[in-house]
Amino acid sequence: MINKVVESINIFDTEFAVLDFETTGTSGKHNRAIEIGIVSVKNGEIFETFQSFINPGTLVPYYITSLTGITNDDVHDAPFFEDLTSQIIDFIGDSILVAHNMPFDYSFLQNEFMRADVLPPKNETLCTLKLARKLYPELKSKSLGNLVQHFGIRHKNVHRALGDAMVTAKLLIKMITQLKEDQNITKLNELLAYQSASAIKSNFRIIKKKLAIDFANVPSTAGVYLFKDANGKIVYIGKAKILKKRVSNYFSNTAARKAKDIVRKASSLDYIETNSELTALILESELIKIHKPPMNSLLKKYSQQYFIRVKKTHNYPSFSSVSKIDFDGNDYFGPYSNRDTSKNLIDILHKTYRLRECSDKEFNRGKKCYLHDIKRCVAPCIFDNKDDYIKELESAYTFLSGENQDAVNKLLLKMRALSDEKEYEEAGEIRDIVNQILNQLNRSSILAEPINKTNALIEVISNQKHDFLLLIEGRVIIQNLPNESENLFKIYIEDYFNYNPKWNENATNKDLDRIKIALSWLVNNRNSFKIHYLKDFNSAEEIFAIISF
Repeated sequence: MINKVVESINIFDTEFAVLDFETTGTSGKHNRAIEIGIVSVKNGEIFETFQSFINPGTLVPYYITSLTGITNDDVHDAPFFEDLTSQIIDFIGDSILVAHNMPFDYSFLQNEFMRADVLPPKNETLCTLKLARKLYPELKSKSLGNLVQHFGIRHKNVHRALGDAMVTAKLLIKMITQLKEDQNITKLNELLAYQSASAIKSNFRIIKKKLAIDFANVPSTAGVYLFKDANGKIVYIGKAKILKKRVSNYFSNTAARKAKDIVRKASSLDYIETNSELTALILESELIKIHKPPMNSLLKKYSQQYFIRVKKTHNYPSFSSVSKIDFDGNDYFGPYSNRDTSKNLIDILHKTYRLRECSDKEFNRGKKCYLHDIKRCVAPCIFDNKDDYIKELESAYTFLSGENQDAVNKLLLKMRALSDEKEYEEAGEIRDIVNQILNQLNRSSILAEPINKTNALIEVISNQKHDFLLLIEGRVIIQNLPNESENLFKIYIEDYFNYNPKWNENATNKDLDRIKIALSWLVNNRNSFKIHYLKDFNSAEEIFAIISF
């Protein structure tokens, strides 16, 4: 990342280019590259890949073929490295270069560029082998193969450039997530410094006596921890799935600079236990907003999610894929773990139901488009047929709620009609959509109702006592949360079944924050919760039977 100030760059906003070479030997100076693989990582996710065989201008040794499967025939018609330099530079851009054993791969990168009479990239580098030595000292071997096996990462095409680069990228994402969680490393400069920090033999540093006593009392449960100064003022708030394990990292000799600064300023340590990691996340966020600790420079950034927005503020609502939700009068379905899923679902909706696909600007022109001619839209831009449109929209809502039979029936009729008209290509497209539906694509959302209209009890399964979150049309009430009114949870459930909605008040920003945090956690922990929809129960007593008050 050349000529950029890295101090303020968040790790998850950083672009990484994970690199791997297959070569004719171990010396970048005397041997040659025969394959290159690069994986781009953006926003903490794998973004795109680059791969090419390389003609080394020499024979591939037999033992290299035995190891990699790459033969002389594979590289004979491949481009020379000098023909790939522009593509490699364009793909890497200003990304941080990453490799497992960076000196090896960087040596080949530099030497191949110099042989091509092209200046090699001067990007910052990060070595996952160095990170592994500090993060996982208990592992006897920090080889890529051993780490992949240890963490259960699926490794396709072992000893092939793109296959090895792909698992290194997955390992990198795991490492930076762990460093953020365990050692509060959130900035790029902290990450780069961490890989170069000298290892210190002892596990713990000498700390203040009061801190040592407080630390000894920290339990191995989920919760929130609070570092306080000599005057009792909170200097830092964090959350943990296992408090004891997380807090111990602050006192390690290999702790990040920020963690050391927190301990240096702190004189005491307090904690609040929660039943689960989810309620710890929510409590942490709300306590930070209340106390504004000086060392909490920014709130945690949660994983990207995607939603389908139904623009109910328009007389004839349309669908769009968005990455944020709001209480703005529109309906939101989701979350979906990636943009492709939300866009594919919208594509299915457009091809199944006769709803408009045009922008508001195009709609306001009042001109019919070809979609009406092919019976894919009721053309509300020129016909005042709101009843027909609402009927189509209701069917679309049923589909987004996880029911697929109506959509399948409609599409099968279209497919038969197209086949009868010998429009086989279009019929094939409809068949593919039906297969997507039958593969449960429309059930990939966490919630089966619009988020802003959901009435449900979410049961978070924990090794400790279960947590319960109540969603009532945008409001979020959490049972036994330390900063929540004790009886509020029970009152809201009773009011729902007594049709006496005190919860009819508008949802607040606090509710919106809780929804965002909860959905982010739920989408990544699908086996750790159950959802009970209130419409499926006849009384509050049936709900109370699930919950232990």
